[in-house]
Amino acid sequence: MKVAIFGATSAIAQATAACYAERHAELFLIARDASKLSAVAADLRVRGASRVEEIVADLADVTRHRLLVAAVGPDVDVVLIAHGSLPDQRAIESDPAAQIEAFNLNATSVISLAAEFANVLEARGRGTLAVIGSVAGDRGRRSNYVYGSAKAAIHAYCDGLRGRIPVVLIKPGWVDTPMTAAMKKNPLFASARSVGRGIYDAIEQRKGVVYLPWFWRWISLIVRMLPAKWVRF
Repeated sequence: MKVAIFGATSAIAQATAACYAERHAELFLIARDASKLSAVAADLRVRGASRVEEIVADLADVTRHRLLVAAVGPDVDVVLIAHGSLPDQRAIESDPAAQIEAFNLNATSVISLAAEFANVLEARGRGTLAVIGSVAGDRGRRSNYVYGSAKAAIHAYCDGLRGRIPVVLIKPGWVDTPMTAAMKKNPLFASARSVGRGIYDAIEQRKGVVYLPWFWRWISLIVRMLPAKWVRF
């Protein structure tokens, strides 16, 4: 099995990759930080991966995406797009350029990669594309509407793309990772390890949309049903 993971140095991506390493999969890891990527690759080799390739790239640069897809090759079985960032909503509200930059990283670059791999997987007639979205994309909220709008765009795109190829959209809730380090933790936070395992299971079962942990599906449903004047958080 050949698996490509974009944003491979994120905590969730690492946990998912570990599941595939235990199955002795071939792993193509793509991320921006060369030193972190090397450390992740070394760990996955120890865990049993039959092959680990490291590709250093800035995934925000959509002009390089076709070259990255070619480097992975047409025989890929699973593609996981896991890169992104959580911007400080308050800090970027007065800076439209920063908002566009955040949206482009979290939505445009993801859609670009998905579009490139859709052509590859459709031509091959097999394989699964998995994309990490977020419950933040289910309802625009005051505290993170730039990030949420990007994730909403990904959700809509994946819904349509699923008519061409198998697409798994993963919608995590709060996860205890370096990206959420500044957030106050509460009992709803899940570990990156449990979410990574959930992503692996969802891909293997080819689920369409999966909320992780499962209870976020119902929390999100309630939030979507709230009157707009109540959604001030």
